[in-house]
Amino acid sequence: MAHPRKYDDSNPAIAKLREICLALPAAFEKEAWGECTFRVAGGSMFAMTDNNHHDSGHLAVWVKAPAMVQEILVNSDPKRFFIPPYMGKKGWVGVRIDYKVKWDQTAAILKDGYLMSAPKKVRDKTPGTLGDPVTSAQLTPQRISRTARRRKAPSQPR
Repeated sequence: MAHPRKYDDSNPAIAKLREICLALPAAFEKEAWGECTFRVAGGSMFAMTDNNHHDSGHLAVWVKAPAMVQEILVNSDPKRFFIPPYMGKKGWVGVRIDYKVKWDQTAAILKDGYLMSAPKKVRDKTPGTLGDPVTSAQLTPQRISRTARRRKAPSQPR
């Protein structure tokens, strides 16, 4: 039995989320569990909407996240970020898109989830995948996701 659709295509936040996700190379949308999910061809799901999913009381997106990002974001602003059910134990982070949305930051979080889900050949074609290394003392909301991704990146041959 199919799940009933939970999201409203006319919602501007859903439209903005869709615009960001579908701008990524080889990204596509697939409805699942009554929600929008965003996936990478040849890879896996990197984001899913939460439109009052299981009576959550908010509109949000759940995003695949690199190690430590979930903890850092949730501790930095627990009204905007949360640990989503089911996927939270795998490190995914919930980002509200109905409360004080910072679309640049949300886009960076989405891109990190996308890069974790994309096959290597797609990641290699995605601009700006790795920047200069930073230390934990230099973490800012704009640099959190880049730093955590680097910790998960495969080591380079020497």
